[in-house]
Amino acid sequence: MAHPIRGKTAIVGMATAGVGEAPGFSAIELLGQATMGALDDAGLKLSDIDSVFAATSGHAFPTMSVVEYLGIRPKYFDATNVGGSSFELHLLQASLAIEAGLCEVALICYGSNQRTAGGRLVSMSEPQWHETAYNPRHPITAYALATSRHMYQYGTTREQLADVAVAARQWANLNPEAFARGPLTRADVLGKRMVSDPLTSGDCCLVTDGAAACILVSARRAKDFPNKPVYFLGSAGANWHRSIVAMPDLTVTAASDSGPRAFEMAGVSHSDVDLVMVYDAFTINTILFLEDLGFCPKGEGGRFVENGRIAPGGELAVNTNGGGLSCVHPGMYGMFLIAESVAQIRGEAGERQLANCDIALLHGNGGTLSSQVTAFLGSENAL
Repeated sequence: MAHPIRGKTAIVGMATAGVGEAPGFSAIELLGQATMGALDDAGLKLSDIDSVFAATSGHAFPTMSVVEYLGIRPKYFDATNVGGSSFELHLLQASLAIEAGLCEVALICYGSNQRTAGGRLVSMSEPQWHETAYNPRHPITAYALATSRHMYQYGTTREQLADVAVAARQWANLNPEAFARGPLTRADVLGKRMVSDPLTSGDCCLVTDGAAACILVSARRAKDFPNKPVYFLGSAGANWHRSIVAMPDLTVTAASDSGPRAFEMAGVSHSDVDLVMVYDAFTINTILFLEDLGFCPKGEGGRFVENGRIAPGGELAVNTNGGGLSCVHPGMYGMFLIAESVAQIRGEAGERQLANCDIALLHGNGGTLSSQVTAFLGSENAL
């Protein structure tokens, strides 16, 4: 039986701005550019927005900052911040608010000038009190711990981790918006500077600027807009810990909980999924999430990604924009999972366009493998 919220809302506007480097612009200015782009895409005006959903790494009260900067007065807003997975959760929250009649036009947005403002990989996942004695370099140290445990427990190799980065770069080479392009081999990744053993800089996400925004309306109105609507099919979140030392099992993320519930809500099976967009802040993320979301058994993720299986022409299309590893990663990456899914479902992805893309799985990650949110978007064929 279909979930009552399935297919009741749709994205009718989508845009990115400042992807890569955007010198001279603040985070809120980039967010504003993406918002105006999304409105143009939908054929709407700022005054049409009556609800705002935002999370940023630079504003204590993001929705307040957004509405002030844009000069709007929404009647509904939500600034839930669970890290990079916030925006997959916002898809659910906005859909519920629209279906409940609390608003009609929802803006979900994010912006960051992390690269030009500082140029360092920083995170709100600062060490907690019980970690500080060990002087970790968060978030990298936390993900290195999970990587080391997976390697020890399941025999995952650094070469397999490198294959994740290589596949992401091959997709990025088909994406003119991607920040990091050009040749990348296993040997290149393995030979890069060791940052936190066993992760080299090649295993770590980019540090970029960038913003993205999307506009949601009810499915009843969705066909009244200029571009092909992309329907919200379902979403589910799970959160088991904050600090990496409190993670129950370093090889099992809460995606193993959010994933099955999102699949059930969306009414789809793994064989229905045409595109998988996972939050690849580090190469281990892709392996862990493919396992926990059920695309391969636990412990088999390393072998699953070998030999170009998730690269262009492979069996499973994963992170077709180049991901956080090669396309864009401005502090929080979750909005860009949405942007690429919309582009693929609309058929607007250019050289990297999939032959068939009716259903996309988006999986957001926040903190140090902490908050996990799985969402599904689909074309009209998926309804």
